[in-house]
Amino acid sequence: MNVLEIRNLTKKFSDFIAVDHMSLSVKEGEIFGFLGSNGAGKSTTINMIAGLLRSNEGTITILGKDTVKHSRYAKMNIGMVPQDLAIYEDMTAYENVKFFAGLYGLRGAELKERVEEALEFVGLQDRHKSYPKSFSGGMKRRLNIACAIAHRPKLIIMDEPTVGIDPQSRNYILNSVRKLNEMGCTIIYTSHYMEEVEEICTQIAIIDHGKIIAEGTKEQLKSIITNTKDLWIEVKSTEHVNVQAIKEIKGVEAVTVDENFIKINSDTGVNNLNQIMEHFMSQHIEIRSLQEKAPNLETVFLTLTGRNLRDQ
Repeated sequence: MNVLEIRNLTKKFSDFIAVDHMSLSVKEGEIFGFLGSNGAGKSTTINMIAGLLRSNEGTITILGKDTVKHSRYAKMNIGMVPQDLAIYEDMTAYENVKFFAGLYGLRGAELKERVEEALEFVGLQDRHKSYPKSFSGGMKRRLNIACAIAHRPKLIIMDEPTVGIDPQSRNYILNSVRKLNEMGCTIIYTSHYMEEVEEICTQIAIIDHGKIIAEGTKEQLKSIITNTKDLWIEVKSTEHVNVQAIKEIKGVEAVTVDENFIKINSDTGVNNLNQIMEHFMSQHIEIRSLQEKAPNLETVFLTLTGRNLRDQ
């Protein structure tokens, strides 16, 4: 069964096409990774699914019902965890969750039960009387999740739920995503941290210029670029690294700089290691280590879109 189905979805802002005749399906029980750099159309698509934007063309169905004709039904079955925190600093944690749960028609004993259930799930039951202004970034993110799940939605959209938090809080949220999925929730998950997507997502779609350009499991996506290899070169300093000059070496398809590492995606059919090393030596760049790695999901994204996921 498809929890979400999008057909021919299009959104224009004046002459700019943000989402271009997109179609995709999310099956029940999936953790669906939705990947795209800023400006690719990811957020616009998510906002249309959540009912925050109207499309110019196409249809969106939630559990088989059109979201325009059955907007209340769709909203009752969607939980939205936005990237920008949607909580009120002048309300306690309990009051925040109660407010958002109340928007879905929950009242009385049922409302109280759901609020307590959501706070317990995110580990904030002992802080239910506290105000978010006293919370850490990770705790605020967890409260954000509690506000989105108290009405027990079938589909949960998580847009960058771990941005700007510490590793311990990130692990807590990732475990929460798994638990929600085990409890029967279908999840759409976006992140600029590719390792998160690789770790938890069962199906992944890559969006670029408003279109789905690749979709499948992480293994299926990696199989797209079996003719490429990754060279990771650690250098003392990247100050004098000329990315464009490296790209001009035969066989080199993409180059990214990540702290003191130069990641070079290259054609396996071209033996260009000597030329790459000669280039670094000619620029007097000290090499500390060199390692060849099998392509990962980030390599797939970089190869297909020409840019890094975290490019802003």
